[in-house]
Parts: sequence; C-alpha cells; structure tokens
Amino acid sequence: MNSAPPALSVVVIGRNEGQRLARCLDSLQGVRKDAHGLPGGVEVVYADSASTDGSPELARERGAEVVAVRSARPTAALGRNAGWRKARAPFVLFMDGDTVLYPDFAVAALAEMMQDDSLAIVWGHRREIRPGDSLFNRVLDLDWIYPPGYTEFCGGDALMRRTALEEVDGYDAALIAGEEPEMCRRMRARGWKILHIDHPMTGHDLAMTRWSQYWKRAARAGYAYSEVSARFRQSGDPFWSADRRANLVRGSFWLFGSALAVLASAVLLRWEPVALWILFVLLMGARSSWKARWKSRDWVTLWLYGLHSHLQQVPILSGQWQHWLDRRTGRGRGLIEYKGAAK
Repeated sequence: MNSAPPALSVVVIGRNEGQRLARCLDSLQGVRKDAHGLPGGVEVVYADSASTDGSPELARERGAEVVAVRSARPTAALGRNAGWRKARAPFVLFMDGDTVLYPDFAVAALAEMMQDDSLAIVWGHRREIRPGDSLFNRVLDLDWIYPPGYTEFCGGDALMRRTALEEVDGYDAALIAGEEPEMCRRMRARGWKILHIDHPMTGHDLAMTRWSQYWKRAARAGYAYSEVSARFRQSGDPFWSADRRANLVRGSFWLFGSALAVLASAVLLRWEPVALWILFVLLMGARSSWKARWKSRDWVTLWLYGLHSHLQQVPILSGQWQHWLDRRTGRGRGLIEYKGAAK
C-alpha cells in the first residue's frame, strides 16, 4: 500500500445492493486523481452490512478495501462510521451503494473546502437515475432538489472534512434514520458550516414501484423526526422539533379528515362529502405545486409532487407513532428498509 495518505477517501456503504453496487464502484473510476495537487490519489472503502449476495467479493474485485459491519442491529450510521475510521484521507466522500458519482463533483467540492477552513461538509445535487420507471421515482426525484447555499444538514452523499468528523465522533450509530442531520446539528453547534453547491453530485436508484415502499420510506422519515428531535427538545437549538409538531398536525388532519369524509358519506348516504374532500385535496396539491414550481418545468410532475407533499404526512405520522411506542415499550427497532435486494 502507498505509504502516503490519499488525497480523498470514498466511503461506500451497502447491504445486498448487487449490480447497483457494481455500477456505483465503476462510477468512481472517473474521479480525478491528485485533485488540486494533493498527492496520494483516491482510495475506496466499502462498508458492508452483512450482505448475502456476494457484495464484499464484488467490491474487492473492483479494488475497494472492504470493511465488514457485523451487528444484531445494523444501521447506515454504523457502516459510515466503520468506513471513515478505516479511511486515511483528510477528506471523506460518503456514498450509498445505490448511487453513482458525477466525476467532477469531488474536484468542485474540494475546491470549496480549500477556500474555507470552516466548512465541514460540501454536498451537491442528487437526482434519480431513472425517474421515468415509476410515478414514485418521478415524484421523489424532486425531493432531492435544494437551493444552493449554507444549509442545516446534508443527505447521505456528501464530502466531509475528517477533522470535523473526528471532533463530533462521527455518526450516532444508535439512530436507524436521520443520522446525517443529527450529526450535522452537532457540527454546527461547534461552529462548523455545511454548504450545498449548485453542482451535480450523484445519481440515485430509488427503485420504487410499490405503495408499500413509499409508505415505509415516509414512515422512516417520521421515525427520524421523532427520535432526533427528542434529543434536542430542551436545548437552545431544538432541531426538528418544529417539523415534528407540524407533521403531528398535518398528518392527523389528513388522516382524520379522510375518515370523517367517508363516515359522513356513509351516514348520509350521499357522495358529496367524499367528493368535496377529494376536491379539497386536489386544490391543496395544486397550491403546493405552485410553490414548488422552481424545482421543475414539468407541470404534471409538479402537480403529483404537490399531492405527495400532503399524502406523505400520514405515513410520516405513523413513523412518529412507531417511535413513541418503541420508547414506551423499550423496543430497539431495526432498519426500516423500503428497498429489497438487487437482482
């Protein structure tokens, strides 16, 4: 092994990603070596969470160093921690195994890091690889779009400064979701900044074709809202507390409003209450679509996205309920996975 530390470490996490992982690792071949004159090139570390599909062997064949994460309760945070602690570079680019990297992102992000020592994280645009495969892919592609500038948190794909990771001791491995925002909050509390740049970063393979997947993904977000906000509720920066409360109101409104409309139609033996409720839902979706028009020029996608922004509140609420029940019963929940193993 080269005695000089690499300029950049790429940490990929995965669990039964199969050919999605192969595609991810192949995309790293385009990363430019010796970015901005830093010696040592690029190393790739793959953190595998008990895959049974041969992912570790596949990663080794493509030149990645493999770290096996063995836990009765595997989490993405455990994998990321194992990866960056094995990595040697001063900058760590995190990726999920179902993504592909745009080769110029690392150079653009490193340039930002070099110009500002207060930056802990730089991240760019993540978009769906195949938005046309399903309505879910098409709509949720817009979820990844954020305006550039300083942000409170990042997603799973991001370039991070190693010293910032060390200062906060990385991700909280106990969290089954929301580990990036929670860590970002601790970084910001120590004076670090997080920057979102207007640059393509990764393509993502959501592979969502069923309503049950959509529900689980949203429920996982609700679980994260509840679990993370509980940690900071009494602090000077009650992170995600407002989001948690907003979902409790909105989710309850959509859930009980729908039930009330159906009940009214059944009792009155008239179709008007359900029809009026559906009309109200469509109008609210149109209103949200208009607010999100900066994200896309496709009005059909925007309209579906507007509906999604309201409909998702119910499964998000269910995720909050799951966390509340887990706290009451002392249950340690495992990963809430919406995606099956790749074929």
